[in-house]
Amino acid sequence: MDAVLFVGHGSKDPEGNEEIRQFVNSLAPELDVPIIETCFLEFERPDMLQGLNTCVKRGATRVAVIPIILFSAGHAKIHIPAAIDEAKELHPHVQFIYGRPIGIHDEVINILTTRMNDAGFASGEEHEDLAVLVIGRGSSDADANSDIYKMSRLFWERYKAKWVETAFMGVTYPLYDEGIERCLKLGARHVVVLPYFLFTGVLIKRMSDQLEQFRAKYPDAQFTMAEYFGFHPLLKEVLKDRVEEALHGEVKLNCDTCQYRLAAMEHIDHHHHHHDDEHGHHHHHHGHHHHHDHDHDHEHEHDHDHDHDHVTK
Repeated sequence: MDAVLFVGHGSKDPEGNEEIRQFVNSLAPELDVPIIETCFLEFERPDMLQGLNTCVKRGATRVAVIPIILFSAGHAKIHIPAAIDEAKELHPHVQFIYGRPIGIHDEVINILTTRMNDAGFASGEEHEDLAVLVIGRGSSDADANSDIYKMSRLFWERYKAKWVETAFMGVTYPLYDEGIERCLKLGARHVVVLPYFLFTGVLIKRMSDQLEQFRAKYPDAQFTMAEYFGFHPLLKEVLKDRVEEALHGEVKLNCDTCQYRLAAMEHIDHHHHHHDDEHGHHHHHHGHHHHHDHDHDHEHEHDHDHDHDHVTK
């Protein structure tokens, strides 16, 4: 029997944890899976091992572990696989499948565009002197930080704002206030802060509080804060894709938003021939080698101020 265990980060803010539970509950009827559970990495119960054990107790013989995490960083690369390894030792007769986090996905760009529309800035319209500042949590993992820059660029390509800048709430640079200053120095008169956060938490509230300080400091500029991802229906589509991949063994390209691949797939069948064309266009060499080598004897120092997976606490 199949099961899906959704893994949330966990927050010190109970409201954020409740949002995750409600989101999974709303998603469950859209999944053709008999067992669906939710767990958390920290700050909240059940933890991962408890969630995995619950799936097995309910009769699961195959469990897909799906992180509700934006990017692969410390939690996705170390803590989740370690918990799965522990569950494998406890339940050798059960198959555990580790799915991908949200990551780079076309629907995420659509969510960002929708949040801008909801804030009163429709895509395709002329917004003179407008800058969009995409704000991430910030990570000590370079991959996670670079991925949010990639998503900012992909959003710029879709939305066509004059300026799309990126900043972080902590851990790495540029920080939130530096991002605001950069937008204004570039010539922006109106800055829309676009949180790259899944759910609410202390950092979303801090972001809003700081925006009031910016309004006082820069009286000649306008500032608007858009909504974070939250319960957006398109986020369900992303997670359904991740469940489908995990349970059906599908290998997805790591460039799901590539315009050349998306266009090509409309005209060809499922035979992929990766070769050099005369223009040297965008060649996909996808070696899907996922190595999880876990040295369980090492000591992993986990600073909770370094939220490695770009989500709120």
